[in-house]
Amino acid sequence: MMTIDDIRALIAADESRTLELKKTTGELKDGMHAACAFLNTEGGWLIFGIAPKSLKIIGQQVTDDTKREIAQALAGLEPAYDIQPIYVDVPEYPGNKVIAFHFGGWEWGQKPYTFRGRPYYKIESTTKIMSRDMYDERIRVHEPHSYSWESFSAKGVSFSDLDRDRILGCIRLGVDGGRIPESALTAPIEDTLAKWKLTVNGVPTNGAAMLFSNNIYPYDNFQLRLARFRGNDKLEFIDNQRAEGNFFDLLDAGMAFLFKHLNLSGKITNRSLMREERLEVPVQALREALINALCHRQWEKANLTISIAVYDDRVEIANPGILPPKITPENIKESHESFPYNRNMAHALYRSTFLENWGSGIHRIIEACQEQGVEEPTWRWDGAFVYVTFKRPTKGTSDTAKDNLGGNDALSTPQVPPKYPQSTPQVQLLIEKIGDSYMTMKEIAELFGVKDLKYFRESYITPALEIGVIERLYPNHPKHPKQKYRLTVGAKEWKEFNFKS
Repeated sequence: MMTIDDIRALIAADESRTLELKKTTGELKDGMHAACAFLNTEGGWLIFGIAPKSLKIIGQQVTDDTKREIAQALAGLEPAYDIQPIYVDVPEYPGNKVIAFHFGGWEWGQKPYTFRGRPYYKIESTTKIMSRDMYDERIRVHEPHSYSWESFSAKGVSFSDLDRDRILGCIRLGVDGGRIPESALTAPIEDTLAKWKLTVNGVPTNGAAMLFSNNIYPYDNFQLRLARFRGNDKLEFIDNQRAEGNFFDLLDAGMAFLFKHLNLSGKITNRSLMREERLEVPVQALREALINALCHRQWEKANLTISIAVYDDRVEIANPGILPPKITPENIKESHESFPYNRNMAHALYRSTFLENWGSGIHRIIEACQEQGVEEPTWRWDGAFVYVTFKRPTKGTSDTAKDNLGGNDALSTPQVPPKYPQSTPQVQLLIEKIGDSYMTMKEIAELFGVKDLKYFRESYITPALEIGVIERLYPNHPKHPKQKYRLTVGAKEWKEFNFKS
């Protein structure tokens, strides 16, 4: 049971973000504004019977009319909030009582509260009307299927625009990973998309378009800005690109850019006597960070774009989005629940093993850095973008010199090594056989006598693109029907060095 000493302890620090004092219930309306604000922020105490300036406890007479007025005021809160007032006798004023209420705070996913149709929230000790953007954002989180961008039907995109091979590939991964029943392999693709909540009224949603559509023209923001800067600021570009496409196109383009501009090192492992190659920043960590950016960004903000910026000293991935409540740049590394901004997309990516749930992505990023012995990344939010920053190791050769060649350089090698760092022997053969002129994939495959173009793309073209050996004729349209490839400037110089007489 609350006593007058408890009241004295509560008001000792004066009004704050979690304490509102009123002299009498004559200020009941203003008190309910504060109550609504507490419910939409971190919770707090609303106490009547305290002189706010002097903090003198005076209480007031409590009649049946007083109780009826309080009940009517509380009924103005929407959704309804069940709370009972606490009445505390004031010894110095016999017959007077302090009236106290304790309101809980807002939890992620709850509907925002209003008082007589208006939402309020707290900024320090001040009660303010919530902005429309903040209110809409909370409504969107509370009713994601009704208000979220990913759940609206895609405009200008039909099932025929979706990459069926990519969808089937995701289903196979999910089956192999035990997250999708094997029956999905033979079920209509439309049924699987419906189970992933990527359709509405029988048509693809924006989420389906983002993940799988080959037709991205209705969406100006399906893009990724890629930049390599000279030095540690944005004064001078070495490389500046813009990729466009669906989730998987952007993921591939982003990773290829990172492979192109980050150092690759290698060592011979004792067990297998095979060369083990590592990117200076762990590939798993970079990939997880980019997947998170693509999955959790606020896609409804069409004027903003995800970006990857590589500097001499760091790599930054910027995501137009927000951090969920209770998660801050300071505590993001601690264990936490999963709060996906785009729930349906995240669900589909989880089912296909591209994404984990339960908020474990941050842990995997940190774990990958620890295993490789590099510094853990940091996170920050500037009000519009969430940034994850990886520091680059300072040892090794000049990154600027490497980027002028357009290729990767081994960290332990101060001069041009005898072979171009490649992930497979096929890439080495690719360098040897093609030259300055653009060629289609079919034309290049014919040089090797390979007829299976899918195999050739996966074994030759894709790894060569990832490490910057070849470049596209249409870099911003990876699936352009007239796409062609040729060696990069860096690869040509390496080729000349290795095969000159």
